Amino acid sequence: MIMSLSLLYRSRPCRQSNVLSRILALRSYSTTAPPVDGTLPLAGIRVLDMTRVLAGPYCTQILGDLGADVIKVEHPVRGDDTRAWGPPYAKYEDASQKGPGESAYYLAVNRNKKSLALSFQHKSGVEILHKLAKECDVFVENYVPGALKKYGMDYETLSKINPKLIYASITGYGQTGPYSNRAGYDVMVEAEMGLMHITGSRDGPPVKVGVAVTDLTTGLYTSNAIMAALLARMRTGKGQHIDACLSDCQVATLSNLASSALISGQKDSGRWGTAHPSIVPYRSYKTKDGDILFGGGNDRLFGVLCDRLGFPDWKSDARFVTNSDRVKHREDIDGLIEATTQQKTTKEWLDIFEGSGMPYAAVNDIQGTLNHEHVLARNMVTEVDHPACGPIKLVNTPIKYSEARPGVRTPPPTLGQHTDEILANFLQYTKDEISQLKTNGVVA
Repeated sequence: MIMSLSLLYRSRPCRQSNVLSRILALRSYSTTAPPVDGTLPLAGIRVLDMTRVLAGPYCTQILGDLGADVIKVEHPVRGDDTRAWGPPYAKYEDASQKGPGESAYYLAVNRNKKSLALSFQHKSGVEILHKLAKECDVFVENYVPGALKKYGMDYETLSKINPKLIYASITGYGQTGPYSNRAGYDVMVEAEMGLMHITGSRDGPPVKVGVAVTDLTTGLYTSNAIMAALLARMRTGKGQHIDACLSDCQVATLSNLASSALISGQKDSGRWGTAHPSIVPYRSYKTKDGDILFGGGNDRLFGVLCDRLGFPDWKSDARFVTNSDRVKHREDIDGLIEATTQQKTTKEWLDIFEGSGMPYAAVNDIQGTLNHEHVLARNMVTEVDHPACGPIKLVNTPIKYSEARPGVRTPPPTLGQHTDEILANFLQYTKDEISQLKTNGVVA
């Protein structure tokens, strides 16, 4: 059975009235967005998001997809760094509006959030953040360790204001260790922590992964850690500090390759492209118009491959009878397969292998993926109405629940779109007070 955290809170009678009142307050301040479905797992959880670029926003977007109410704090002039990362941009419907539009990069990781344009260089800005932190369940930041202390936004300060606060810090190299004060972009960590060394063609140079996968896995790890900390808080009543970093997450996701190196004590086998060091055939092969990937994970599947390619005699060839034989004669069998696959188009081979039980796949580009019949059938592309750009398409949340419908409830916000709403309805600032804050450059 799937139960929301807010429902689990209600199972503790001593906190029932407090939680219910907080959820009602949350709903009352969300005046423009449609109400959150009460069955969403994180309905009633408030997140104060002081992250930018990718790892942090990806983390908080996951929480937002699952029903949390996320307040994204942005610089009042520049906003999140990624607002300027383009092209491409979703163009503004109003031709008189300045700028190229909303950055596709920003749109990718900021749905289901509200934008508060605020400068914490001002004392009044810090006061607002302290008031928000007092009423929130989760605080997420991705500044260099110690950078927020001078603004009174460090864990020690906020935990005194709100002892139940889950405070998550996302950094390049963590809160401790010799590299802790380094700024860490994904590509640097990929290089430093082993991923780049094992990525690329067999005889080619090391290359980065096509997406910022270390940022993304760190966002995933952190969102998972936050949800675990919320469960722990139900038992203890206390919040805690989560120290998440790209370097640790990258080491963790070396997974079986790290295990092999630790157990053997030997140097890794380097880059393999789409091939596998221990399984043959297991790689992509050129076709008449593209590429196709086969995974012959055992001798039976290799037999299926031989039959469908039209060369059943390969099964009895002494060089290829067992996987270990094929590994020894990798170049021979790979050459034979590719000479065959190049005779037909990718689509022709897909039709030939349909229903065979053989693991196979076309190597699609991004447009091919987003228009793929299975992707569309799984509702992985959705359309929302953006307040400045009109209808835009976004990648949908990937996890399906039997008792909930996570998804894109609200589009990525424009800069400062919800500043007035949050200050007035959530913190009870008057119109005059908000106007003065804008005049002073505290908010926008």
